[in-house]
Parts: sequence; C-alpha cells; structure tokens
Amino acid sequence: MTVYPFFIHLGGFTLTGYGIMMMLGFLVAGWIYSRELRRRGFDSAIAWDTVVLGVVGGLAGSKLYFAISVGHLSALFFRGGLVWYGGLAGGVLAVFAYMWLKKLPFPVLLDAVSPSLAVGYMLGRVGCFLVNDDYGLPSRLPWAMAFPRGAPPSTAGNLQGQFHAVIPAGTPLTQVLTVHPTQLYEIAMTFVVFWLLWRWKEHRHAAGWLFGVYLVLSSVERIVVEIFRAKDDRILGAITVAQILGVALIAAGAYLMRRYSRPFYGVAT
Repeated sequence: MTVYPFFIHLGGFTLTGYGIMMMLGFLVAGWIYSRELRRRGFDSAIAWDTVVLGVVGGLAGSKLYFAISVGHLSALFFRGGLVWYGGLAGGVLAVFAYMWLKKLPFPVLLDAVSPSLAVGYMLGRVGCFLVNDDYGLPSRLPWAMAFPRGAPPSTAGNLQGQFHAVIPAGTPLTQVLTVHPTQLYEIAMTFVVFWLLWRWKEHRHAAGWLFGVYLVLSSVERIVVEIFRAKDDRILGAITVAQILGVALIAAGAYLMRRYSRPFYGVAT
C-alpha cells in the first residue's frame, strides 16, 4: 500500500495533518481531563490552564531534547524535531510548577490526567501517520506501507543511510520500500492503554496509583514499537534511547504503583 501526506492548502498557508491532529489531541485531552476534574470535585478550569502550560512546556522540552540529541542548538528553529520524551519532560515540569504554585494535590490530579495523556498521544500519532513521519523498518508483511513523500521518503537510500536499516544487496537506493506502519501500531496499542486507564479510573487504591499504571503501560507500548521503528539513535546494539528511557519510566511507574497500592475506602479522588 502506498500512502501520501495529508495537507490542506489555504491560499499561501498550508495546514498539515499533524497540525490538525495535534490541535485535536490537546482539545480532546483537555475535555476528558476537565470531566475527570469535575467528577472529583475540582474546578474544570484547571484542565484548560494545564493544557496551555502543557503545550508551551511540551513544545519547549521537545525542541530542546531534539537539539541536544543532534548536537546543534540551531535545531531549535527547525520545522520538525518534536520528540515525545522531551515534550513529556517539558510539559510535566510546566504543569508541576503550576500545581505547586496553586497548591494543588499532585497525586490526585496526576490520576485524573492519566487517560487524557494516552488520548493526546494517540491522536498525535494519527498526525504522524498523516504526514508520513515516524514509520518503521522495511517489511513485506501484507499491511506494510510505502511512503514515497514521507519525512523522509521511505527509499532504500534513506532507510540505509539515515536509519541503518539492512537493505538487500542490489536494491537501488532510490527505490521506495514498504515499511512497518509503526504509527498505526502505536495508535492501536495506545487505544488499549487509554481503555484500561478509563476502566480503572475509579480504582480503590490511593491517589497516584493510576498515574503509575500510565507510566508502565505507555512505556511498555513504546519499548515494543521501537523494535520495529526506523531509528537513528540505537546506542546499544538494537537498543534505542527511547527504550532506555522507557525502562526508567517503568521503574518509576512501578514505584508509584507500589507506594500508592494501599486500599482506599471511599471515592477514589
């Protein structure tokens, strides 16, 4: 199957599928978060303050992480370079600062926002698919896809040169290859993560337990998908930086689950 980027041209302005889905992701995540806050007896305006701060902090952290990873501060001004873990760190720092200044209960709000984080990430990956970014390694599976206008195009030369993929000898470097549609893998797996978090949102543990579950499940999802991703940051054999960070987040999530695993009798707020 061959897939092309989705763009909307409005005069001299171009709206990308990624931009549309990022906007939708923040709006849907904010709406779900505001519902959860109302259910727990908090002002829903906190959700929208958090969304704004999360966007600003997330974009700043994502760009900074990308610039550090490529070793050029000029990368801060590149059009691309939005890295999930950098965005997560920047967004979390901005939101934590807001919670601290407002004297809000961290564990309670982290539990409330957990399903929203999964939804926002899932819709962001839809955007990646629409602009043909973050695809996988070469594959001949029935559902493999070719991205001739991807970012970058899934040619043998790009896959070999940029992502160090193993290409059969004699393959023309300009030939467009089919690859794992890892964006779709993540969309499906993150939907399952969201479903589980939503199902467990009224858990009987202390506040903070659900956020630990989110860290574990989302990190496991990312570690698995990284196996099939076309990446240029494999530093320990086939191990990527994202997988190493994922292991660290699993450890942090497991700690939170253990710490807040004591039964909570009453409404889980």
